[in-house]
Amino acid sequence: MILDHQGTFCIIPTGNRSGKFKLHLRTPGPVGDFYKLLKYRCQERKFMKHARTFVLLKIPSTGLCYTPTINPGQIWNKYLSTAGGKGNRDAASSKLLQEKLSHYLDIVEVNIAHQISLRSEAFFHAMTSQHELQDYLRKTSQAVKLLREKIAQIDKVMCEGSLRVLRLSLTRNNCIKAYNKLKLMATVHQTQPTVQLLLSTSEFVGALDLIATTQEVLQQELQGIHSFRHLGSQLCELEKLIDKMMIAEFSTYARNDLNRPLEDDCQILEEERLVSLVFGLLKQRKLNFYEIYGDEMIITAKNIIKQCVVNTVSQIEEIDTEVVVKLADQMRMMNFPQWFDLLKNIFSKFTIFLKRIKATLNTIRSVVFLVLDKNQKNRDVEDTLQKNSKDSTVDTEVAYLTHEGMFISDAFSEGDLPPVAADTTSQRNTSPNSEPCSSDSVSEPECTTDSSSSKEQTSSSVTAGAVEMMISDDMKLTDLELVRLANNIQELLYNASDICHDRSVKFLMARAKDGFLEKLNSNEFVTLSRLMEGFILDTEQICGRKSMSLRGALQSQANRFVNRFHEERKTKLSLLLDNERWKQAEVPAEFQDLVDSVSDGRISLPEKKPAATEERKPAEFLIVEGQKYATVGTVLLLIRIILEYCQCVDNIPSITTDMLTRLSDLLKYFNSRSCQLVLGAGALQVVGLKTITTKNLALSSRCLQLIVHYIPIIRAHFEARLQPKQYSMLRHFDHITKDYHDHVAEISAKLVAIMDSLFDKLLSKYEVKAPVPSACFRNICKQMAKMHEAIYDLLPEEQTQMLFLRINASYKLHLKRQLAHLNVVNDGGPLNGLVTSDVAFYTGNLQALKGLNNLDLNMAEIWEQKR
Repeated sequence: MILDHQGTFCIIPTGNRSGKFKLHLRTPGPVGDFYKLLKYRCQERKFMKHARTFVLLKIPSTGLCYTPTINPGQIWNKYLSTAGGKGNRDAASSKLLQEKLSHYLDIVEVNIAHQISLRSEAFFHAMTSQHELQDYLRKTSQAVKLLREKIAQIDKVMCEGSLRVLRLSLTRNNCIKAYNKLKLMATVHQTQPTVQLLLSTSEFVGALDLIATTQEVLQQELQGIHSFRHLGSQLCELEKLIDKMMIAEFSTYARNDLNRPLEDDCQILEEERLVSLVFGLLKQRKLNFYEIYGDEMIITAKNIIKQCVVNTVSQIEEIDTEVVVKLADQMRMMNFPQWFDLLKNIFSKFTIFLKRIKATLNTIRSVVFLVLDKNQKNRDVEDTLQKNSKDSTVDTEVAYLTHEGMFISDAFSEGDLPPVAADTTSQRNTSPNSEPCSSDSVSEPECTTDSSSSKEQTSSSVTAGAVEMMISDDMKLTDLELVRLANNIQELLYNASDICHDRSVKFLMARAKDGFLEKLNSNEFVTLSRLMEGFILDTEQICGRKSMSLRGALQSQANRFVNRFHEERKTKLSLLLDNERWKQAEVPAEFQDLVDSVSDGRISLPEKKPAATEERKPAEFLIVEGQKYATVGTVLLLIRIILEYCQCVDNIPSITTDMLTRLSDLLKYFNSRSCQLVLGAGALQVVGLKTITTKNLALSSRCLQLIVHYIPIIRAHFEARLQPKQYSMLRHFDHITKDYHDHVAEISAKLVAIMDSLFDKLLSKYEVKAPVPSACFRNICKQMAKMHEAIYDLLPEEQTQMLFLRINASYKLHLKRQLAHLNVVNDGGPLNGLVTSDVAFYTGNLQALKGLNNLDLNMAEIWEQKR
C-alpha cells in the first residue's frame, strides 16, 4: 500500500484466475464524495510490462487534482510476497501475512475515524433530519390510506355497477356466440340426413349447395373441432356419389324423354327436373353430359324405324311374319303404296322427334346462358365493389362495429378473422334478442329446397326468375367453357338432324337393293321425291342447318331416275319414228288441251277431264296461238314427252341440269332421226314407203316448225329454275333452234329442187311451135297445181308464197336458158308471139291457184336484155 497526500491506494486480488485486479483509491472529500472507487482491471502480463501507471483523479467537491505515483513492480512484488502459492509458502509466511493485513486494517480504521471526526457536524445534522423525515412519511402514509378509502367508496358507488354491466354484456355476447356456435354445430351435424332427404326427392342442386355451404362452414367457423374431423371427407365422398347419381338420373331422363309416344306433342318432359339436373351437372363441371343425350338419340332413331316397320307389317295380311323373319325382307315384300305410307309415317315420327329434341336442347342452352349472364353480372358487381372499397377506411368499419354493440377492442380483434367468418359473426350478432336460427347460414339451402318443391306443385314451367334463384355464386365456370358448351349443345341438334337423315338413307337403301326405286314410274318417283324434299325442308327449318346425306341419296336416286326416264322416252320416240308413215294425223282433244295449257307461258300437264268431255271429235289441225299446224302422231307424243320433262323439273328441282341435258339430247335425236327418215329417205326401208312425196316433206317441215315454236318457252322454263352460274347451259337450246331452222331450210330447198329437176326435164324439150299452149307448158302447170295442192294445207300462206316464188325463179331460169338455146328473142315476131302465149298461159294458171293471185311473177326476166 502506498499513501500519498492522505490518500490510500491498494491492489486487492479478485479471487479469479484471469489475473484481473481491482484498484481502490480512497481520497478525502465531502460526504457525497467520501468514497471514490476506481476499478482498474488488467492482465497479468500487461500490468507487469509497464514500469509506471499514472492515474489522474479529480475530486468534484474540492476541485483538487492530484496524481498518486504508483509503482506497479513494487505492488506486484508486495503481492507475491504476501499471497504466494499454497505449495511454496509455509505456515510462518501465512502468519506474517495475517499480521500485515491486521496492521493495514488498523491503519484503515484510524483513517476512517479521522475522516469522521472531520465531518462530525454534518453527520449529526443528517441524523437529526432523519427523525423529521420519518414524521413526514408517517403523515403521508395516513393521507394515502384515507385517499384509498375514499377511492374505494367511490368505486363501489359509481363504477362497480357499470363495470359489472359491461362484464355481463361481454359475458352475454360470448354466451350468444357459444350458443350460435353450438346451434351451427347441431345444424352441421344434420347435414348428412338432410342431404339424403334431398337426394330422395332428386333435389341435387339443393344437396350440392348444402354440402358446399357445410364445407365452407367447417373450414372457416368450425375448423379444429374434433367431433367433425371426418365430416369433410364424408361430404366429399357424398359429393362424388351425387355426381354419379346425377349422371344416371340424366341418362334416365334422356331415355324417358326420347322414348315417349311420338304423338303431336312437343312439350318438355318434367322441365323443372331437367333444369335442376343441368344446374347440378354445371355446378359439378360435368360438361360432357350432352354426349349421353346424343347416344340416346341414336338408339331412339333406330327404334323409331324398327317400330314403324313392325306396326306396318303387322297390318299387312299378305306378309307372313313366321315365314319371313327379318324385318328388311318383310319390308321388301311391300308394294309402293304400302311402303310409301310407311316412309311417310317414319318421316312424321322423325319430325316430332326432332321438335322434342329441339325443345329440350333449347331449355338446356337457356340454362347455360343464364349461368353465363350471372357470371357477367357478378363480374360487374365485383368491379363496382373494388372501386368502392378504395374509398372505405378503418374508421368506418370501427364505427359500424361499435354501433352493433361491440367494443372497439373487439372490432380490432375480429379484424384479424377471415372476411367470410367476420361477416357471418357480424350477422349473428346484429341483434342480441334475435332468434339464433335466424343467423344459421346452413339452413338456407334447406329453405331453398322447400321453396323449389312447392314450385313443383304450383307451376309446371320454370320462369326466368325462378331459374335465376337456383344459380349459386360458386359455379366456377369460365365464359369460354360456357360458350363452348352452348355451341356443343347446338351442334347436338344438328347431329340429331344428321342422325334422322342417315337412318332414312339406310331405310331407303335397304328397300332399293332389289332395284325397287329404279322401277318406279314417273308419278311414283315424283311423289316420293316430294315427300323426301318436304322432310328435308322440315328438318332444315327445325334444326337450322342443311343435312346432306338424305339429299345426296335423293340426288343419286334422281340421277338414276333421270337416266331411266330419258332412256324410256328416247326408246319410245325411236319406236314412234321408226313406225311413222309421215302422214297428217288427227289431233285428239286432249292434245289440243295440252297445247292450250302451254299457251299462257306456263308448262304443266293438264288434269284429265271427266269422261263426258272426252267425246269431242279429233281436229284436223293443231291450233297453237291462232296458227294451224298439221302434224304427225309422233310429234304430238313428242310434245307431251317434252312437257313431261318440264313437269319433272318442277317436281324435282334438283335434277334440272340433268333434265336439260337429256331434253336437249332428245330434241337433237328427233331432228337428226327425222332428217334421216324424210330427207334421207330412210323411211323407204324402215316403214316401207314407196317414195318421199312433197307432202311428206312439207309435213316434216311443219312438224319441225311446231317444235321450234316451243323451244323459247322451254328455255324460259328451265332458265327460271337454274342458278345464274348455270345459265351457260341454255346455249344448248340456241344450237337446237339453229339446227331445226337449218333442217326446215333444207326441206324447202328440197321442194324447190324437185321442181327444178322437173323444169329442167320438161323445158329442155320445149319447142316454140303451134298449138298454143304447148304440151310442155300444160304439163308444167299441171305439176305446179299438184305441188300447190300438196303443200297449201300444210304450210302457211306466207311460206307457200315464198316457196312458189323460189320455184318460179327456177322456172324462169330454165325457160330463159332454153329460149337462148332456141335463139328466140323478144322482137315481136311469130316465135316471140308463141312464147308470149305460153307464158301467159303459165302465168294465168299459177295466179289462179289459191293464195297466189297476188304473186309478182315478173316474167319479163326470161328475155335477154339488149345491150
